[in-house]
Amino acid sequence: MEFDFSSDQKQLKEQVRRFLSDRCDRTAVRAVLDGPQPFDRALWKGLGELGYLGATIPEAYGGLGAGYLEACVIAEELGRAVAPVPFSSSIALAAEFLMLAGTDEQKLRLLPRLASGEAIGTLALAEGTGRVTSSSIRLVATQAGSSVTVSGSKTAVADGDVADFAVVAAGDAAGGHGMSLYLVDLTGPGVTRTAVSTIDPTRSHAQIVFQGAAAEPLGAPGDGWSLLERVFDRAAVLIAFEQLGGADRALEMARDYALERFAFGRPIGSLQAIKHMLADMYVSATLARSNAYYGAWALSTGAGELAQAAATARVSATQAFQLCARNNIQVHGGMGFTWEFDCHLYYRRSNLLALSLGALSLWEDRLIEQLRARRAA
Repeated sequence: MEFDFSSDQKQLKEQVRRFLSDRCDRTAVRAVLDGPQPFDRALWKGLGELGYLGATIPEAYGGLGAGYLEACVIAEELGRAVAPVPFSSSIALAAEFLMLAGTDEQKLRLLPRLASGEAIGTLALAEGTGRVTSSSIRLVATQAGSSVTVSGSKTAVADGDVADFAVVAAGDAAGGHGMSLYLVDLTGPGVTRTAVSTIDPTRSHAQIVFQGAAAEPLGAPGDGWSLLERVFDRAAVLIAFEQLGGADRALEMARDYALERFAFGRPIGSLQAIKHMLADMYVSATLARSNAYYGAWALSTGAGELAQAAATARVSATQAFQLCARNNIQVHGGMGFTWEFDCHLYYRRSNLLALSLGALSLWEDRLIEQLRARRAA
């Protein structure tokens, strides 16, 4: 079995890279890092106009209907460019929830707007520090007749300050159904948003307080945790490719600097310590690519191994990006720590993505569970 992208998918990868090299250079990234804008609106609009945001969304709902493999190569290039756009929130999460559990009316109303970049979606899940479980959800949904409202707060919501709507995890106020998911218009009454600082200012986050905000059910009552796990498996693969793109670029930056920088009359890349560091980065990134390709195959074919493949890709890609981003700074030496160099852009993003779907320990535990279940079967 050969895990590789087709010639058309490789061509798409080159097209996305050229587009991002023109529209998302370091000046554009730093404009978001240092400026007042929470993300690059022009870049986001351009991605929508070219159809890149709708790769996984069916044509009937305004997307390209291309598939997950195409979305993977797009995510990899966005990660390589550390693009300051809400791709993972809107496409890897919100769009997947809608395609998996949304009604026809919800899909027709929201998916075309996500595909075009007109709307931004997100997931509002965590309410504090620590691992999120179904029993840790305190935000509640109350039903009065045919209307549903939610009350409570969510913290560190990715792109929560700019999103138009959110998929919100909430418990049943009557205690009858457990945890369920709801769609909430974040621009409507009963919603208060406050931007919060994170390690990566190019990806904004917010605390959101709901006070009787109108909501509509997404999926069957009580199916919230099951839907979360299924969507997280899909999103883990897409975000693994985003991490892979960042790891590869950090490795290239370290390699190029090691060849160009001279000390004591020779390039620092000839020093054994630097060689070992670069070798470790290469091995980690190569392993992550192999596992990410396995995840892409499982995702695109709907294979039964998706949960295991997604956890494997998530763990290895997280480790690779963090190692490459950290070692990139070390190879650059004292200058690597300065604001003027781009090393910290990748270091910031690597740490942010490491927590975007739950901590690394959560996915390591999930991988162990999948391996045990497979062995038992």
